[in-house]
Amino acid sequence: MNKKNGYLLVVEDILDILKLLETALTFKGYRVMTARNGEEALEVIQRESPLLIISDILMPKMDGFSLLHRLRLKSETRKIPVVFLSATYVAPEDKAFSLTIGVTRFIEKPINIEEFLETIKELLSQGEHSAVQEPLTGPHFYEEYRLRLKTKLNQKSTQIARIERLLETMSEEEKPSFQESLLIATQERDEISLLLEEINERFENKPGS
Repeated sequence: MNKKNGYLLVVEDILDILKLLETALTFKGYRVMTARNGEEALEVIQRESPLLIISDILMPKMDGFSLLHRLRLKSETRKIPVVFLSATYVAPEDKAFSLTIGVTRFIEKPINIEEFLETIKELLSQGEHSAVQEPLTGPHFYEEYRLRLKTKLNQKSTQIARIERLLETMSEEEKPSFQESLLIATQERDEISLLLEEINERFENKPGS
């Protein structure tokens, strides 16, 4: 792939991380476009197909799992390489599900920028993503997707309860950093809960979709 003939799409809802990745890639000479969630990403892709997509998983409105699933179902976007970035979905089961639905590479946060840039260079030199199997469809995708969301929701709820207990025993000087962690964990829990509600509704109303 010639990086001058296309662009890289970065999909990330945390603005600081989005700007960091955009700046690093632009400095290396890539043309970069950005989106804050899966819905925005699909709008960008409809206008012009990217050479490669770099996406967070946990995002509002449409997360990375759902974005990737939609890309792999359509022939015109099926072969676009997709790199997942995540600090939340890092369990072996999460990575296995990502591979099952067609991710090209998985990178855990926090991101090592030098290694990240080497990965992007390598993937662009390899060309299009070649899926080893047909993408999951219908209830098969939603069953596993719902399981991943349920598991992560339970983990976030446990994390929040633990932080709340710790805050009760801390001095005022110790509290600010843990309060920040509590805020982030609560926001993530709420995002996962909303996604789970949407998937449950879709799964129950359209089991064959």
